[in-house]
Amino acid sequence: MNQIVVAPEVLDGFHELAKATHRSETEIINEALTGYLTADRRYVEILAERIAAADRGEFASEEEVARFFAEHTE
Repeated sequence: MNQIVVAPEVLDGFHELAKATHRSETEIINEALTGYLTADRRYVEILAERIAAADRGEFASEEEVARFFAEHTE
């Protein structure tokens, strides 16, 4: 068995969710940690890919940057 320290409000959230969904707290916590690790691992992979691209000198052109901001700003 492993022990971790969890903020009381986070622990309360796990208790409430387990009760509301009729699932064990262990199941809820394992699912949450698995989801977090999967997402975070993917973030790190994407970041490493982008850093490698920047190291190779692959940057967006001024036109690409202008087009991006034109599409994503009001």
